[in-house]
Parts: sequence; C-alpha cells; structure tokens
Amino acid sequence: MQSQGSQPQSQSGQQPVMMQPPAVITTKDLSYLKDEMSWLLLATKKCAHFAAECQDAEVKQMIDQLGQMHQRHYNTILSHCNTQNTQAMAGIPKPTGSQ
Repeated sequence: MQSQGSQPQSQSGQQPVMMQPPAVITTKDLSYLKDEMSWLLLATKKCAHFAAECQDAEVKQMIDQLGQMHQRHYNTILSHCNTQNTQAMAGIPKPTGSQ
C-alpha cells in the first residue's frame, strides 16, 4: 500500500491532483493548456447555442449551468496563466537602452 504524500490521491488510481499550478510551464504543458482552453471555449459556445435553441425551460437551465461551468473552468485556467506570467515577467530585467 502506498503512503500518501502532500498531494491527495484519487480513488481510481489516477495521478494525484495538483493543488497549486507549477512554477514553470513546459512547451508540452502549454500545448495541453491551449487545447484545454480551446475545448472549454467551444463547449461554452455550444452550450449557449443549444440553450438558445431549447424549448424546455428545465433543459435550457441545465445547459446554461453547464455552459457557466465551462466558462468558470476557462477563467480559472486563464487566471492562473496570467498570475504566473505577471510574476515571471517581473523577474526579467528590462533593457536599459536601444541598440
């Protein structure tokens, strides 16, 4: 039996959940993030479209809630990226003159 570290293990044997984003994003990580954000944005747009087409009020409300969930996930990822980028850019020296 494995001992649990600082990251919680999921019940189905999947990888542990990260509680904080990593300090460094690799090129592969960036590719995954771009894909995930594209999928979330597409899901948000599809939910908005199908909610507008829906006649049943309960179904429309459920689709709207799903769209809002996808939008929150998109905004969370974007927020993490912006925070990390702002902190990283603050550590980069500014050029002193033009050449």
